[in-house]
Amino acid sequence: MTDQATSSPQPRPGPMRIAPYVGGKASVGGVNRVVKLSSNENPYGASPAAIAAFKEAGDTLALYPDGGATALREAIGEAEGLDPARIVCGAGSDEILSLLCLAYAGPEDEVMHSAHGFLMYRLSALGVGADPVSIPEQNLTADIDAMIAAAGERTKIVFLANPNNPTGTMIPDSEVRRLRDGLPAHTLLVLDAAYAEYVDDPDYDSGARLVEEREDVVMTRTFSKIHGLAALRLGWGYGPASVVDALNRVRGPFNVSAPALAAGAQSIADDAFIEQARSGNAVERARVAAALEAMGFPVTPSQGNFVLTEFGIDGPRSAESADTFLQKRGILIRRMESYGLPAHLRISIGTAEENGLLIAALEDFVAA
Repeated sequence: MTDQATSSPQPRPGPMRIAPYVGGKASVGGVNRVVKLSSNENPYGASPAAIAAFKEAGDTLALYPDGGATALREAIGEAEGLDPARIVCGAGSDEILSLLCLAYAGPEDEVMHSAHGFLMYRLSALGVGADPVSIPEQNLTADIDAMIAAAGERTKIVFLANPNNPTGTMIPDSEVRRLRDGLPAHTLLVLDAAYAEYVDDPDYDSGARLVEEREDVVMTRTFSKIHGLAALRLGWGYGPASVVDALNRVRGPFNVSAPALAAGAQSIADDAFIEQARSGNAVERARVAAALEAMGFPVTPSQGNFVLTEFGIDGPRSAESADTFLQKRGILIRRMESYGLPAHLRISIGTAEENGLLIAALEDFVAA
């Protein structure tokens, strides 16, 4: 008799090495109000123009969307000063990351990322059977020298989140360029700039200029953060024509929904809303960081819409204790064990009111 385990369909080994991604907690029982600061969402919502476009798209739900995302690519190109022909859109930037692995990596290949980089890099690599390679960081920041030293013949993709999630740290443009110069010619450098709009460091560049100068760099962006369109799953990538051609060959023909396309085109053009979200985040990020530091919890300098804060592993002031205490108050933040940072918590920046509730709760936690 044939063994059942060998007679039934079996998945490839790579996907079975994946621990399913777990997002930030969204609910907690027994409280009247939940303050969700666990998923780096935009607390100011979405552009009114984007919301109106989304509602209007409801009249054409029976029709397939534009498979080429033409209007959205043109809107992005106009807003960012980029060539629309070199833009590809996806169901969140996560899909762009996965498509890059699908097109450029596979079994026997390596996909590199920094030790505390976005979890989807590892998952996307394993999904195509490639080996994810985690490079230790220096001071919770990508170590450019270590990444260059580790890259070799098998290294097909290097993912660099800039600013990085969950640390919030940033690599200046000069160091990004040094990384690209030090990598093998056959290696694709992918600059994940999901939080680019929040950066206020003058030495930062999202990567678009480097893309236009080379044939081996891609930049990815998202509408889930400052644009407040996380529910629509919308992202985009900007790259060399050859890379965009490859991604268009492996993506689904209608991979972005019509409501998402319509809302994205309006959101990217709403400069006033984007500036409101950016300036509000800058003020509140500084306020939250200062309050945490004053309570004795070190904060990693952040260029995103969140802060990474060190509490501890054991004892009454540990990350676990703080998380448990905050949940009882209805305040949800993100534990960091999955990122190899068990002593830390990542706290998304909310509205002034939400941040006030967080600070007051942590003051009570310290006093308890």
